[in-house]
Amino acid sequence: MNVSTAIQERRAEKMFDPAFTISEQQVTDLLVKAMLSPTAFNIQNWRIVNVKDPALRQRIREVAWNQDKVTDATLLFVLCADLNAWAKEPARYWAGAPQMYQDMLIPAIDAYYRDKPQVQRDEAMRSCGLLAMSIMLLAQEQGWHSCPIDGFDFDAVGKLINLPDDHVVSLMIAVGSRAQESFPRTGKLSLAEVLVENSF
Repeated sequence: MNVSTAIQERRAEKMFDPAFTISEQQVTDLLVKAMLSPTAFNIQNWRIVNVKDPALRQRIREVAWNQDKVTDATLLFVLCADLNAWAKEPARYWAGAPQMYQDMLIPAIDAYYRDKPQVQRDEAMRSCGLLAMSIMLLAQEQGWHSCPIDGFDFDAVGKLINLPDDHVVSLMIAVGSRAQESFPRTGKLSLAEVLVENSF
């Protein structure tokens, strides 16, 4: 499946087949490819919680508006980000790069993030958003289905997954096989309504 087809066919599915299975190797392949998504300064600040425990899934469902997909999808990823990834051995993000780039970029990481909590949070959300789209398109390529989820109590989910203090939850993604055909696309705005040339 090419990228255009994956984009056109991807839908935010609501109902999943709880009997559908995906192998551990397939999950690994999906995530390794998704991790090629870009992050600012290559800090790879995302953290992926693969929620496998059915009891934990049920507890998350209880704080996620009781959405079926939380427990019924084959996979449930909680996408989080480490707000302090920029400060944790930043040289590793540019290991193997030419020395001139290391000398330039490693200090720039510190200058960009230090004492800037809003920048740290904004980059966390952007990074997870890019990763999420990669996961969903890669799933579509495999013939699977997915749904991004932000309808949940973020603090409660953070507690359930023992989120570290310097991390944030961005969104969840359900992946599996849909249990029913998707509804037709509706309400799509025209390009003319959303495209702005040069300035508002």
